[in-house]
Amino acid sequence: MRDSTEEEILETEDSEGDNFSRSIFILSRISFFMFTTIGVIGGSVCSDEICNIAYRVGYLIAKRGAVLVSGGLGGVMLHACRGAKDAGGITIGILPYGKDEANEYVDIAIPTHYGLARNHLVVRASDVLIAIDGYIGTLSEISFALNEGKTVISLHSWELDERKITKGTYIHAETPEEAVKLAFSAVNSQTNQLHQAP
Repeated sequence: MRDSTEEEILETEDSEGDNFSRSIFILSRISFFMFTTIGVIGGSVCSDEICNIAYRVGYLIAKRGAVLVSGGLGGVMLHACRGAKDAGGITIGILPYGKDEANEYVDIAIPTHYGLARNHLVVRASDVLIAIDGYIGTLSEISFALNEGKTVISLHSWELDERKITKGTYIHAETPEEAVKLAFSAVNSQTNQLHQAP
């Protein structure tokens, strides 16, 4: 037997409607279950060193019980997802176009058919983000995240002029362990602020 939520998602996936709206709907149903979601962003092509860093980050995220969100493609995204799966975690890939683009370590593949605009969905679906290396696409995700007031942990990623960051928090980390520790600290801080709100 399917529950009502599953029926809604299946009906939405089968409809002819706007793909962007469909993706928002599916993400809202996933977030309903209140998982901690940590986005890992970075290039679809990366060096062996960066691949190993991404793997370690994904592994540590999953070991601490969070869901890993990424753009679902290769490079940093693939190796972060691989690390999360090796640790028994759950991975979500928010894809530029169809499900067939997803790397083999993505559990939940969300096709948007919205091209690079899906970068904003990756940000929206993540409580905190860890940026690993990356190119212009990663920079766009960092910008979206900061404009949303979110925390981005930079691990060998873009150097930004802190004087021009007026929203959000951009923190540099030196190791995967430090990056993941900072990410969970940011999540805990957000949770405490919500509980203290009147």
